[in-house]
Amino acid sequence: MHSGVKVFVGNVPEETSQVELRELFEAAEPGGAVLKVALMKQFAFVHLRDEAAADRAIAKLNGHLLHGHRVVVEHSRPRPTHTVKVFVGNVSAACTSGELRTLFQEFGPVVECDIVKDHG
Repeated sequence: MHSGVKVFVGNVPEETSQVELRELFEAAEPGGAVLKVALMKQFAFVHLRDEAAADRAIAKLNGHLLHGHRVVVEHSRPRPTHTVKVFVGNVSAACTSGELRTLFQEFGPVVECDIVKDHG
Protein backbone atom coordinates (compact mmCIF):
# COMPACT_ATOMS: atom_id res chain seq x y z
CA MET A 1 0.00 0.00 0.00
CA HIS A 2 2.85 2.47 0.77
CA SER A 3 5.07 1.63 -2.18
CA GLY A 4 5.50 4.72 -4.34
CA VAL A 5 8.89 6.44 -4.48
CA LYS A 6 10.95 6.85 -1.32
CA VAL A 7 12.68 10.20 -0.72
CA PHE A 8 15.40 10.73 1.91
CA VAL A 9 15.23 13.85 4.09
CA GLY A 10 18.41 14.63 6.01
CA ASN A 11 19.47 17.26 8.55
CA VAL A 12 15.99 17.26 10.09
CA PRO A 13 15.95 19.31 13.33
CA GLU A 14 15.00 17.34 16.44
CA GLU A 15 12.02 19.59 17.19
CA THR A 16 10.37 18.65 13.87
CA SER A 17 7.27 16.47 14.19
CA GLN A 18 6.07 13.84 11.77
CA VAL A 19 2.88 15.89 11.22
CA GLU A 20 4.92 19.01 10.44
CA LEU A 21 7.08 17.14 7.93
CA ARG A 22 3.99 15.64 6.26
CA GLU A 23 2.40 19.12 6.01
CA LEU A 24 5.61 20.53 4.48
CA PHE A 25 5.63 17.84 1.77
CA GLU A 26 1.87 18.10 1.19
CA ALA A 27 2.22 21.87 0.65
CA ALA A 28 5.06 21.30 -1.82
CA GLU A 29 3.28 18.44 -3.60
CA PRO A 30 -0.49 18.73 -3.04
CA GLY A 31 -3.15 16.34 -4.26
CA GLY A 32 -2.52 13.26 -2.16
CA ALA A 33 1.01 12.59 -3.42
CA VAL A 34 2.35 11.96 0.12
CA LEU A 35 1.71 8.33 1.03
CA LYS A 36 3.78 7.92 4.20
CA VAL A 37 6.25 9.81 6.42
CA ALA A 38 8.72 7.92 8.62
CA LEU A 39 10.64 10.27 10.94
CA MET A 40 13.75 9.10 12.79
CA LYS A 41 16.12 11.25 14.89
CA GLN A 42 17.67 13.64 12.35
CA PHE A 43 16.40 12.14 9.11
CA ALA A 44 13.21 10.87 7.55
CA PHE A 45 11.84 8.95 4.60
CA VAL A 46 8.84 10.30 2.72
CA HIS A 47 7.00 8.01 0.31
CA LEU A 48 5.45 9.87 -2.63
CA ARG A 49 2.95 8.64 -5.22
CA ASP A 50 5.31 8.49 -8.22
CA GLU A 51 8.66 9.55 -9.65
CA ALA A 52 7.30 12.86 -10.98
CA ALA A 53 5.91 13.83 -7.56
CA ALA A 54 9.23 12.88 -5.92
CA ASP A 55 11.21 14.95 -8.44
CA ARG A 56 9.01 18.01 -7.88
CA ALA A 57 9.20 17.70 -4.07
CA ILE A 58 13.00 17.35 -4.22
CA ALA A 59 13.29 20.42 -6.48
CA LYS A 60 11.09 22.48 -4.14
CA LEU A 61 12.35 21.33 -0.74
CA ASN A 62 16.06 20.48 -1.04
CA GLY A 63 17.80 23.21 0.96
CA HIS A 64 14.54 24.36 2.58
CA LEU A 65 15.08 26.13 5.91
CA LEU A 66 13.32 24.23 8.71
CA HIS A 67 13.78 25.44 12.30
CA GLY A 68 17.04 27.12 11.27
CA HIS A 69 18.44 24.02 9.49
CA ARG A 70 18.69 23.48 5.75
CA VAL A 71 17.23 20.07 5.03
CA VAL A 72 18.65 17.74 2.40
CA VAL A 73 15.98 16.16 0.21
CA GLU A 74 17.03 13.57 -2.36
CA HIS A 75 16.04 10.23 -3.84
CA SER A 76 16.60 7.44 -1.33
CA ARG A 77 19.46 5.15 -2.31
CA PRO A 78 19.43 1.56 -1.14
CA ARG A 79 22.33 0.44 1.02
CA PRO A 80 24.77 -1.65 -1.01
CA THR A 81 24.35 -5.38 -0.51
CA HIS A 82 26.65 -7.23 1.87
CA THR A 83 27.26 -4.16 4.03
CA VAL A 84 26.72 -3.54 7.73
CA LYS A 85 25.89 -0.26 9.44
CA VAL A 86 27.88 0.39 12.63
CA PHE A 87 27.09 3.06 15.23
CA VAL A 88 30.06 4.54 17.09
CA GLY A 89 29.27 6.73 20.12
CA ASN A 90 31.30 9.26 22.10
CA VAL A 91 33.25 10.45 19.08
CA SER A 92 35.24 13.60 19.82
CA ALA A 93 33.84 16.80 18.30
CA ALA A 94 37.29 17.33 16.77
CA CYS A 95 37.17 14.01 14.87
CA THR A 96 36.49 14.20 11.13
CA SER A 97 34.72 11.62 8.99
CA GLY A 98 38.01 11.15 7.11
CA GLU A 99 39.82 10.21 10.30
CA LEU A 100 37.07 7.82 11.29
CA ARG A 101 37.07 6.28 7.81
CA THR A 102 40.84 5.74 7.96
CA LEU A 103 40.51 4.04 11.34
CA PHE A 104 37.84 1.61 10.13
CA GLN A 105 39.44 0.88 6.74
CA GLU A 106 41.95 -1.25 8.63
CA PHE A 107 39.11 -3.80 8.91
CA GLY A 108 37.81 -3.59 5.33
CA PRO A 109 36.35 -1.18 2.78
CA VAL A 110 34.20 1.64 4.18
CA VAL A 111 31.23 2.39 1.93
CA GLU A 112 29.89 5.38 3.85
CA CYS A 113 31.04 7.31 6.92
CA ASP A 114 29.02 10.11 8.51
CA ILE A 115 29.42 11.97 11.79
CA VAL A 116 26.19 13.32 13.27
CA LYS A 117 27.00 16.50 15.21
CA ASP A 118 24.86 18.37 17.71
CA HIS A 119 22.93 15.21 18.49
CA GLY A 120 21.27 15.54 21.90
